[in-house]
Amino acid sequence: MRMWRAGRASAGACRRTLLTAVVTATTLVGLSACANGGGLRVEGADAPATSATPSETPSVMGEGIAPEPGRTPEVAVDLAQVRVKLLADRRLPDISRRVLTNCTVISRCLSRGKSVDVMHNGTPQQLVLIHTIENFVFGIFLIALEPAGPRPIWSLKVEQPTINASPQGDLVVESKIYTLDDKVCCPSGRRVEVYRWNGRQMIKVSSTDNKGD
Repeated sequence: MRMWRAGRASAGACRRTLLTAVVTATTLVGLSACANGGGLRVEGADAPATSATPSETPSVMGEGIAPEPGRTPEVAVDLAQVRVKLLADRRLPDISRRVLTNCTVISRCLSRGKSVDVMHNGTPQQLVLIHTIENFVFGIFLIALEPAGPRPIWSLKVEQPTINASPQGDLVVESKIYTLDDKVCCPSGRRVEVYRWNGRQMIKVSSTDNKGD
């Protein structure tokens, strides 16, 4: 009787071992298929090469990957250097100077906006937003990237802007208009302004106000 029970236990153990081996082999085949099909990235598996776009691979001073036609390559200006340059400008508005002077964590007061080429010189310029710690934007700066470092070339006091470059290379700034009684959520209107580089400086070419939403 004992030998018969031992034989049954041995047979059961063999079946369990065989079942485990089959499941493991099936799992490995499935993972291999997913890896080669792109569902799971496996070290050493062949994968199709992908090319980076300008928005995915930042470059400085216009170097690196050439942009697609009609697109401005992304840049990565040093915000700490921008802060130093702005504070050195005697014409910097008082509110901006107070915010930048007390800003020990740069990301709490300055953020990178879009890269543009309003100067049409082939080297992108960087839009930099200045804002409160609550991310309320109250101004923008246009920064030219030069071998000597970032150089502010234009600024605008504006609240909660949306900024884009037109097909002609102009800068289109849409902003909120607030009155003293307006809450942050509910501005009284919006303003659309268009600025253009005239070879020496940015000039306003149009401005339109719209009340309400």
